[in-house]
Amino acid sequence: MKKKKSILLLTFAISFCSPAQTTMTDSIQKLEVVTVSDVKLKKYASGYKVTIINDSIINKSAQSLTNVLALNSNIYFKEFGSGMLSSPSFRGTNASQTAVIWNGININSQLNGQTDFNNEVASNYSSIAIRSGGGSVQYGSGAIGGSVHLNNRLKFTKHFENNLRVAYGSFDTSRVNYLMSSGDSKWTTSVGLSYIDSENDYKFLGTDAVNNNGQHNAVNLSANLGYFISEKNILKLYHNSFTGNRNLSRTLTTLTRDKYESDNARSLLEWTHLALRYHSKLKIAYLSEAYRYFTDNQTNNFTSGRTNSLIAKHDFEYHTTSNINIRSVIDYTRIKGEGNSFGMPFREAFSLTLILKQQLSDKLQYGLSLRQDYTSDFKSPLVGSIDAKYDVSKHYIIKLNGSKNFRVPTFNDLYWQPGGNLDLRPETSYQADFGQVFKLKPIHLAFNVYYIRTNGMIQWQPNSSGFWSPININNANSYGAELEFKTKHRFGMHQLNFNANYSYTVSKDIDTGKQLVYVPFNKANGTFTYHYKKITTYYQHYFVGGVFTTKDNINNSLFALEPYDVANLGASYTFTSNLNYEMGLLVNNLYNTYYENVALRPMPNRNFQIQLTIKF
Repeated sequence: MKKKKSILLLTFAISFCSPAQTTMTDSIQKLEVVTVSDVKLKKYASGYKVTIINDSIINKSAQSLTNVLALNSNIYFKEFGSGMLSSPSFRGTNASQTAVIWNGININSQLNGQTDFNNEVASNYSSIAIRSGGGSVQYGSGAIGGSVHLNNRLKFTKHFENNLRVAYGSFDTSRVNYLMSSGDSKWTTSVGLSYIDSENDYKFLGTDAVNNNGQHNAVNLSANLGYFISEKNILKLYHNSFTGNRNLSRTLTTLTRDKYESDNARSLLEWTHLALRYHSKLKIAYLSEAYRYFTDNQTNNFTSGRTNSLIAKHDFEYHTTSNINIRSVIDYTRIKGEGNSFGMPFREAFSLTLILKQQLSDKLQYGLSLRQDYTSDFKSPLVGSIDAKYDVSKHYIIKLNGSKNFRVPTFNDLYWQPGGNLDLRPETSYQADFGQVFKLKPIHLAFNVYYIRTNGMIQWQPNSSGFWSPININNANSYGAELEFKTKHRFGMHQLNFNANYSYTVSKDIDTGKQLVYVPFNKANGTFTYHYKKITTYYQHYFVGGVFTTKDNINNSLFALEPYDVANLGASYTFTSNLNYEMGLLVNNLYNTYYENVALRPMPNRNFQIQLTIKF
């Protein structure tokens, strides 16, 4: 049955394609605000570290967003087995303290406050940006450690482009991904369709056990449209939907039969008006998330939950004659939920944001911002930020930022039965960051140090009745350093690229002085790529230091995870004819390393993937 589904989806993807030649034109940006969806991110983050992951890097990794970010950023991920729930730790914070921003809209779950990064298909986005440091003023609740930005670029040039990628690999894993983009100077559209199906039955190294009950499949659709109503007015429509069905993998000690189904969809309509001195942007978004949980995948007994969110957002930006930009953002959100375990909660939220940016000279610029939220079920704090950037020379840049941030309790935190706590208050956080950038072609080097203090962190703990319940615990401190290195060398027809990241993170409960669970002190990754004519090879290496799995920091095999090194090796060859073919081979976990990033849940042993990409 699974093979039939793969074949049917592949046939469906190919039916979109026609063997026409793509008309290539010069890439002319009609307007910056039109061609780049994350222009506000770059413009109002001068004092922040922002890392852009482009499509060439995305294509080297597996389709999940987890793999792309784990291999190309300082973010640490824990996965409950391959293809299962994946949650981040950004600068020592927890998963609900990382905001995920989709084309300018915060899409963190209203139920648990986080995003499952294995539910996002990286190849369906034009670029992925990582903004390090607090960002609650611009991006709302949860942007404490940082934010991840998923952007769809709308290309207003005459073009018709298709990209079909088919892959098959170990553990009976099939992947299909189809991307299409078409348009001209008046309109543009793009569609991305992805499918994955896997038995996921890898062996647990060093044991006789196999990853039983790990089967999963998912379909992801991305569709985007842009249209010039007039020279000064543009309409954009973005849509993304995800349907996933996964059994929940066993552990080393326990066999499982449970299953989790999810259906998420989001749509965004955006109207942009451009004038000489000001830009106005109105966004209307509708987000829905739904799940069904089965304790036994052989029965039809399940619990379920869903939320629907309506968001209206107006962004107004005014440019003065003295290198000053003034921006206001008005945001209204209406959320309704329904579930077996949390009833029918309802929330309304209204926020007002004011931002000022000034270019004092060719070398110095700064930004100031304030935000106040008004929420129907509790009081939100006033938050703000300040940042600055100074170009000491063309080779050396200094960046500085500080902010107050917040995270509101989620529906699960407040209403889950049994255990929800209606007396919770929002988390508040203060952070400071100092960064230095060194540019001496062909070398780019960035070094950041930071400090984060979180007050009233929400944490689930057993209560006197024996149920788990969330409370505002005492304060936590996170501090550390990050290093980012990039270089590129070309000689003749040879090109060498090397990118690397390293982070040192201390994140402690202030009362106990203990490192928080699942926060490694050390993490590093690096990618070496070699191009020659039509041949590309690359080597990826990923290191994670040991982590504690209990708050007491017991350092033994039962309560701590050992450090691990994992490597991948890939190669591809491009055939050029009327169509452009690329054949690729990827070896994951090259050295067959045993490792866990969640206790008792081993990750896959050495495995292989072959891939065919057709561009036309």
